Amino acid sequence: MKSPDLTRRSALAGLAAASVGAPAMAQARPDGAADALLDRLAWGLLELEPTQATELGVDDGAHADLRGRLDDRSPDGEEKRRRFLTQSLSQLAQLPRLGLDPSTQTSLSVVETAFSTALDGMALPYGVATIGNWRNTPYAVIQNVGAWLDGPQLLEGSQPVRDQADIDAYLARLEALPAQLDGETTRIRAARAMGLVPPDFLLDKTKASMSRSIAQAALPDGPLVGPLARKGAALPGRWRDQAIAIASGAVVPALARQLEEIRAQRAVAVSDAGMSTRPHGAEWYGFGLRAGTTTRRSAAEIHALGLEQVADLQSRMDNILRGFGLTQGTVAERAAALQRRPELGFPNDDDGRRQIVAYMYGKIDAIRPRLSRAFRRLTRGDLEIHRLPLAEEPGAPAAYGGPGSIDGKIPGKIWVNLGDPSIHNRVTIPDLVFHEGVPGHVWQGEYAQKLPLIRSALAFNAYSEGWALYAEQLADELGMYDDDPAGRLGYLMGLSWRAVRLVVDTGIHAMGWSREKALAEFIAATGLPRSNAASEVDRYCAWPGQACGYKLGQIEINVQRDRARAALGSRFDLRDFDQAIVEGGNVPLNVLAANIDRYIITARGQG
Repeated sequence: MKSPDLTRRSALAGLAAASVGAPAMAQARPDGAADALLDRLAWGLLELEPTQATELGVDDGAHADLRGRLDDRSPDGEEKRRRFLTQSLSQLAQLPRLGLDPSTQTSLSVVETAFSTALDGMALPYGVATIGNWRNTPYAVIQNVGAWLDGPQLLEGSQPVRDQADIDAYLARLEALPAQLDGETTRIRAARAMGLVPPDFLLDKTKASMSRSIAQAALPDGPLVGPLARKGAALPGRWRDQAIAIASGAVVPALARQLEEIRAQRAVAVSDAGMSTRPHGAEWYGFGLRAGTTTRRSAAEIHALGLEQVADLQSRMDNILRGFGLTQGTVAERAAALQRRPELGFPNDDDGRRQIVAYMYGKIDAIRPRLSRAFRRLTRGDLEIHRLPLAEEPGAPAAYGGPGSIDGKIPGKIWVNLGDPSIHNRVTIPDLVFHEGVPGHVWQGEYAQKLPLIRSALAFNAYSEGWALYAEQLADELGMYDDDPAGRLGYLMGLSWRAVRLVVDTGIHAMGWSREKALAEFIAATGLPRSNAASEVDRYCAWPGQACGYKLGQIEINVQRDRARAALGSRFDLRDFDQAIVEGGNVPLNVLAANIDRYIITARGQG
């Protein structure tokens, strides 16, 4: 039976199509068979990935059982995913396409690309190939990957605790966590037997952080029990004792088993940073680049493009630094010196952490009144800013964010890494919040959630991150830095940061760079502190290819904007272009071009 929620979203998708399709086509109703298939595939995917149902806020009614389940990360769980993808692609291939409206055609193309890409990744002998997600990795458990991190973050962030049923679901997920951990442990043990072992420096980070997680796991205010205690404080029962018993009796032993395997890997690990020296490494990196960029660009082409972009951005940064009286030393050295000025930093303590979060909220509030100049129809951009779970901070980036639930009950979030407050300052924060929050990930994600459910469940790294960089660009174009040269420097530093990722990611995985060489190149291009740079470079080592999607996505959005402006001349309106991008939804870059084709046709017809 069709979900009422999905029927509502399908209707909204038809409205959204009007912004990207020709008027006559946009009036057509989506074909019933295609709509029904997209519905079935959405719920089939969420059956395999029930935590995503919670994050989207659709784990209720007939699907309420999803709230108490976790995805199966064992080899059997992977086989179930393969069968689902294979069967789904067969059903999609048999679906008649003639006469379908543009929005439905886009949705079908998106699903086919996501499913076939994931299936390609699953054909590799090891690693995690996600279905419409960005965390593809050869290492199923490492400093920023695994249930040991995902479980606590889910419980802290999206898991609701409003009544007894929610408490039961929370405890059920806690009880399911050991099996999820053991499934991962089985897979990384098998990968080690194939000769696939992460770099020693990543394993050192993982060991240290996982040891802290084990020490805190069963504490009443720890990462597993604490969220339940805080959210359910007004609810009666002995559920906190139950949670502590599960955490201490089942989760901690499973974490210990996983840590034992990490130690076994560390005993045979080497310091080679990239995939080029690992079994099937070149093949895996090829997949990582395809999945991360939704293009067929080669590593050499991406590397050269990154060098070109970095040179241009450093020239622009140099001009700003000279305005601050900083003329001696490299661009990176001068950018670092500017960030050390006391008036641009925050105290390195809990009060400083509070000031950082307040400054982030202030920048979001400042841009909201300007957004009507960039969009025809505004969404809410509902968000909260939270500190990352402590165990995650050592291996995490400065921040990341995304939208809340479809029903609006759970707001979007920016998760900020406050382990070392010195990595944040008034130079870098504006760019960060525009990227992660509004008009970046949180903002764009709310538009995507008005599309059919399958579209909310699938995302493409190059579009997601390309949009977030484009959102930074919009902030500049909307005048957010007109009286803030330090903030504009941070914006250019952020772009340089993403441009040098093209250089460093390909250098690590295709050219055999060491971690130290990658760090030197990264710091020279950005001026970011070494502690920040180390987390970034280590992330590229763990997620080969993912970091290349950012700049390539932004470049493509601007290519499409220039194309639309040239085609439309005086009829071009930035608000309509941006609306076509966000209402077309999260798509591979080739589908993005097709959406803009339809926008151009529509805009010409309106003339």
